[in-house]
Amino acid sequence: MSKTFSLSAKNLIRKPGRTAILALLTAFLALAVFGGSVVVLSLRSGLNSLEARLGADIILVPTEAQSKVSFQNMFLQGTTGAFYMDASALEKVTEVEGVEKAAPQTFLASLKADCCSIKIQVIGIDPEKDFTVQPWIARSLTKELGDMDVAVGCKVEANVGEIIRLYEQRCKVVARLEATGTGLDTAVYCNMDTMNALLKAAEEKGVSHKIESGSDVISAVYIKVKDGCDIDAVNSRLNGHIRKATAVRTRSMITGVSDSLAGVSRTVSGLIVAVWMLAFIILLLAFALIIQERAREFAVLRLLGSSRRMLSRMVLTESALCGLLGGIAGVGLAALLLFPFSQLIESSLRLPYLMPDAGKTLLLAAGTALLSAVMAALASVAAAYRLSRIDPGTVLREGN
Repeated sequence: MSKTFSLSAKNLIRKPGRTAILALLTAFLALAVFGGSVVVLSLRSGLNSLEARLGADIILVPTEAQSKVSFQNMFLQGTTGAFYMDASALEKVTEVEGVEKAAPQTFLASLKADCCSIKIQVIGIDPEKDFTVQPWIARSLTKELGDMDVAVGCKVEANVGEIIRLYEQRCKVVARLEATGTGLDTAVYCNMDTMNALLKAAEEKGVSHKIESGSDVISAVYIKVKDGCDIDAVNSRLNGHIRKATAVRTRSMITGVSDSLAGVSRTVSGLIVAVWMLAFIILLLAFALIIQERAREFAVLRLLGSSRRMLSRMVLTESALCGLLGGIAGVGLAALLLFPFSQLIESSLRLPYLMPDAGKTLLLAAGTALLSAVMAALASVAAAYRLSRIDPGTVLREGN
């Protein structure tokens, strides 16, 4: 076996042009398989992360919010905007039959740099009531958010220990949060006391958040329905019980995202299959042409005592090595195209996009390179069979 491998490697080195062409064909296959698989996995990871981060069955927002911002964009692009309702809505929510938990959130969009260090979305939470953001923050921060403390999403350019200005208020970054692949990665999180201070400072800057009653405000209420209760029924009761507010099932948002993801996944999968079939057909044709080119070479090897089995193994080994080289090159090229531009891909797709971890990526890369080698070997089976069964005398006489 080692002799066959050594002879195959020497043949590949002796004919660099032929080797490069075969490797290039399998590189396209590897590029499509690895690149497409990473995109699909990233989309699925992003959707799973979105479901985990939402954590609520229903979200209650002011009715006006529907005209200001898309509910999907609230989480996919981080554009929660700034809309408010009376804080008493929280108490009314808890009175509705079937509600197990209710947690308020308040949104505030920062302005340009003359008042703030960075332009981001600020989200205020109540750590004692919150069951969506707080578990996520707890992974990076072992204590509750203190007054004027903020936790920042992974895409916010601020490190732990830094001071950032929001409406001239100095806030200390105490945690950087794990990536979710959604708009949540571009937000800053604080407790309600900090949010109230920021709202007051924003008011002084001319950014009004007042409502008619002049009372305390919140932007949304995240609701967990009791086990066994019908979510649609609770959603209807909320819409009938609370004026100037709209309750929306989070599942309706997830379904829309999931449908979009399914469409993208089908398109990518179709492209992978198409490239796979095209590459395989071209490889079959390439090996068929190689038969004529190498007929005399194999005739001489047969006369020198090489067995048919040895010649078949040599052809299969050469093709597998070409496939492996092409697979590695294709994976490398796909990585260069995907990883540095992941944020651009996310913004273009406008869907949750969370790259797989290093372990999954390496496993996928190794699997793709192995698949490329196997595909190249399979494409050469017919050529290996025909080359190993040539008649040396006939080939050499024709050559004369």
